Amino acid sequence: MNQQEYIESAVASFRTLLEEQLSRVAAMEEAQGLSGKQKECIRIGIVEGDGIGPIIVSAAEEILQVLLKEELDEGKVSLEKIGGLTIENRLATGQTLPKDTLEAIKKCDVFLKGPTTTPKGGTVESANVALRRALDLYANVRPVAIPEKGIDWTFFRENTEGEYVLGSRGIEIPGKLAMDFKVTTKPGTERIARAAFEFAKKNGKKNVAIVTKANIMKKTDGNFSAICHEIAAEYPDITVEDWYIDIMTANLVNEKIAGHFEVFLLPNLYGDILTDEAAQLQGGVGTAGSANTGDRYAMFEAVHGSAPRMIEEGLGDYASPESILRATVMMLSHVGLQEKADRLAAALDALRARGDVVVDGTPENATCRDFTAALIGALA
Repeated sequence: MNQQEYIESAVASFRTLLEEQLSRVAAMEEAQGLSGKQKECIRIGIVEGDGIGPIIVSAAEEILQVLLKEELDEGKVSLEKIGGLTIENRLATGQTLPKDTLEAIKKCDVFLKGPTTTPKGGTVESANVALRRALDLYANVRPVAIPEKGIDWTFFRENTEGEYVLGSRGIEIPGKLAMDFKVTTKPGTERIARAAFEFAKKNGKKNVAIVTKANIMKKTDGNFSAICHEIAAEYPDITVEDWYIDIMTANLVNEKIAGHFEVFLLPNLYGDILTDEAAQLQGGVGTAGSANTGDRYAMFEAVHGSAPRMIEEGLGDYASPESILRATVMMLSHVGLQEKADRLAAALDALRARGDVVVDGTPENATCRDFTAALIGALA
């Protein structure tokens, strides 16, 4: 195509994107949340994923079998193994989310998911991005705690918009330019802001930091900040601060100010970056869990990836299951099994404090199996 034909094609593509996003806005505006009716049986999906996923998810499943033995025996909880979300199957079918797998996930109330591999290039996109979109998991919640430094952070990352929603549908004029798109909607921002402020209110938090780059991204980030402030006005007892993403990355490592922050409210990309930094400060991405929640479904996962290099080097058995187990704590709390969540969290904290079972991905230290056995002992 010549340059003018590229421009005309880009304009047509952009019109389609606008129409699709306006339809998504309309759907959000009409959406109704779930009733709070208690279910007779809580269905928990177990999705292994790729790389080290099957190893660490197996550990989490074993812990759930121990921790929820009574509930499983009485039929109050069921664990449902769900296959098909492997990179091999996704590439073979050409589907980011194989239909049968997605339908099985939708039959569950919540699901625990191992890390999945995203191929470079091609049309098969990130399974996580696709799941968040398909299940409308708009709130990515990641807690980070470093008690000895007075740090207790909770991050609320908008999960379905920003740079990620159209990340594979940009425009390119070969040899000339490439453009990707960022999306901020009013209902999408309102619901993540309300989730953050409701959490702060219910948990006695007094500070919410809105993190953007609104001085540069004036339309998208500017609107995100403005809409968050509209919601903040409904919570007069909570202090609201605006920070730019670049200085906030510095604030997290500034011990003079880091302990000041409590709840963070961020668009998608900034939340992705900042939560990895925070997890590293806590002890590494292998120590942090993550919740992806919406009005109907909820997904809980490790913060880290599938670590294909560990598998290639034969070190998969030395993968730490702590991150997926921290996510398991969040999942148990989400479905109302708070006593079980507290027991697991206390056992994980005790194991970390003991320091005699260290899993760091090297054969010089413990295996995933060693960690799981020690944790079961701590739960006894």
